[in-house]
Amino acid sequence: MAKESMKAKERKRAYLAARYEEKRDALRKAANEGDWDAMFALQKLPKNSMKVRKHNRCQLTGRPRGYMRQFGISRVRFREMAVSGQIPGVTKASW
Repeated sequence: MAKESMKAKERKRAYLAARYEEKRDALRKAANEGDWDAMFALQKLPKNSMKVRKHNRCQLTGRPRGYMRQFGISRVRFREMAVSGQIPGVTKASW
């Protein structure tokens, strides 16, 4: 299980990315057109407001690796749930 502090960082990054998304897009567009002030303003935005800094984590355990986007959980948790029959349509022979 992930530490609560790591989960909190991910929540903060997701919040900041959503909050600054429109502003960042507008500044990036202006900077690409050659506006130097927009380029400097873009650099002053928080680093964690970039959406590429978000990391996918398992919704149940917080595990960062082996994340399956289709289900939103890690491969380990997927396997446990499939064996116990909690995921419909998945049998042990199908994965």
